[in-house]
Amino acid sequence: MNIDLYGLSRVVGEKGVLPQRARKLDPALPCREAELLIDVESLNIDAASFKQIQGEVGAEPARIAARIQEIVRERGKMQNPVTGSGGMLLGRVKEIGPRHPARETLAPGDRIATLVSLSLTPLVIEEIKAVHPEIDRVDLRGHAILFASGIYAKLPTDMPDTLALAALDVCGAPALVARYVRPGMTVAVLGAGKSGALCLAQARRDLQGKGRLLALDISEKALEALSGIGLCDVALKVDATQGVDVMEAVSQATGGGLCDLVINCASVGNTEMASILSVKDGGTVIFFSMATSFTAAALGAEGVGKDVTMLVGNGYAPGHAELTLDLLRAEPALRKLFETRYV
Repeated sequence: MNIDLYGLSRVVGEKGVLPQRARKLDPALPCREAELLIDVESLNIDAASFKQIQGEVGAEPARIAARIQEIVRERGKMQNPVTGSGGMLLGRVKEIGPRHPARETLAPGDRIATLVSLSLTPLVIEEIKAVHPEIDRVDLRGHAILFASGIYAKLPTDMPDTLALAALDVCGAPALVARYVRPGMTVAVLGAGKSGALCLAQARRDLQGKGRLLALDISEKALEALSGIGLCDVALKVDATQGVDVMEAVSQATGGGLCDLVINCASVGNTEMASILSVKDGGTVIFFSMATSFTAAALGAEGVGKDVTMLVGNGYAPGHAELTLDLLRAEPALRKLFETRYV
């Protein structure tokens, strides 16, 4: 008998629809034979989703908690109905189904971070204990279900859980950067948050001292932090929603040459054209932002006659968790930045 590899049996009322696309999931117990049951401790809501919720209900933690609980009650998962995105979680293994592949590597009591989106993870929240708006994290009591296809990482023993969680939340980004950055390139990273800092650190490593690295953000404080630990050659304070202004700033910083590669890690919408206009013809844009619009990117590039390869970072690459944690281990200044800003 085939196992339910992708969790199709958890989808409510939509036959053949995968859990991420489903309107609602069934998170009810008991744990099934190809599932992993997790006692959840924290959710890291993705930045675009958290920002949207704050804009909708305000900055008061109680209102944010109530909106998150409402979404999870309605959908059986934490999938923002506006952004479509979720985040990831940290918790402790409670039960492993007899046909779940994790039986070979995990045991009840192990602490893990899921590396698949909350937008496809069945979830029940029993109580929200704390909301941390400054780092997009919610501490709670509840349970979640990981399907046989779901990827995860055991929490490392050489760093605090909160530090590992902050990094693993965006570990797909630096792993994909490692595939595309080569010595001699001019690389720009749009967004100076968690994923932006990790992408800059990985790009710096892959450039091997040959090339140029630009960091772009609207926050001068965030840019100063990145510049202060040597993660960029040029820091540009720009509003990424103003595509022409960003292009002009990048053009001036590159002597008119623009960039070979632009990595978009912005947490707000309407930043597609800033990325596309900042890359040279024949260059590449990687979109990691969950606020990215495929329509805006595709039609925008066509509209300005730009020959550019556009990639969507899917959050997964083989070895992405260890690569990211190793960045923190190898870069003390980067680790300190994460401990200061995200823990």
